[in-house]
Amino acid sequence: MAGLEKAGQGFIRVHDEVWQDTEKGVFLAPHKRAIGYVFQEASLFPHLSVRANLEFGMKRIPRQQRNIQLPQATELLGIDHLLERSPDKLSGGERQRVGIARALLTSPRLMLLDEPLAALDARRKSEILPYLERLHRELDIPMLYVSHAQDEVARLADHLVLLEAGNVLASGPIRETLARLDLPLAMGGDAGVVIEGTVSAYDRHYQLLSVTLPDSTLCMRVAHAEMQIGTLLRVKVQARDVSLNLQPDDQSSILNRLPVTVMEEALADNSAHVLVKLDAGGTPLLARITRYSSDQLNLHRGQSLWAQIKAVAVLA
Repeated sequence: MAGLEKAGQGFIRVHDEVWQDTEKGVFLAPHKRAIGYVFQEASLFPHLSVRANLEFGMKRIPRQQRNIQLPQATELLGIDHLLERSPDKLSGGERQRVGIARALLTSPRLMLLDEPLAALDARRKSEILPYLERLHRELDIPMLYVSHAQDEVARLADHLVLLEAGNVLASGPIRETLARLDLPLAMGGDAGVVIEGTVSAYDRHYQLLSVTLPDSTLCMRVAHAEMQIGTLLRVKVQARDVSLNLQPDDQSSILNRLPVTVMEEALADNSAHVLVKLDAGGTPLLARITRYSSDQLNLHRGQSLWAQIKAVAVLA
């Protein structure tokens, strides 16, 4: 994609510009591909201030071709207060946000983010992910995000290409691909699905956010909800946090009870567990339960039952 290596066969087009077409002998040199690169390390110039680092990326772009200006980039990444600092005075998360802003200021036609959070601890990752979500939401720039972390992919991606040993195992919309039982993603300990809904209410007293789905509503615990009613929200529900019941249990502490239909089952990597794919009114769900529980419930394709999900287990 970056053009640093020439693929033996392939076709790459970004917007209306062809970058590679092996059949026609077309190969656009790397420096002519308008790509904003972000790698594991921000690689900022240590002798320049944050502002000068950002301006360095901008200067090579003619003014009339700049799609994003310095104030917009710094506001999007929340780095206005860092402009006069030197890179050695920044935290790892701050350095990476500056690196992302510098890539944006090259006015790219495509953003290529190669494991941008891999070098950060969990706390720093949680700081940056909301900024990446905002870029994805507000900028009309395609992003190619390379990662081994399923939680990052689930939060950011619309389309997932799953690779193994250089081969494509699957390609498709994120919601459908994560729910496929024939893929290794479904067999891991963090298997789950992404669900998109609309924020419909927030109870400040109980710190509960309600998200409306096509045929139901999910409650989730959110300490400080800054989202407005009507905001689109993506959440992740992990398979291990979904339990199944033949009847709705309104005497339980579990707040989310969704009517579902069994689509298919598969033995998990540990034969004592079963992974169940469910349909919740057009929304796919996965449940990881014991094989004993599956037999007790006599699970079978087309069966109607209830999925239960703790509010504290729904992840935004």
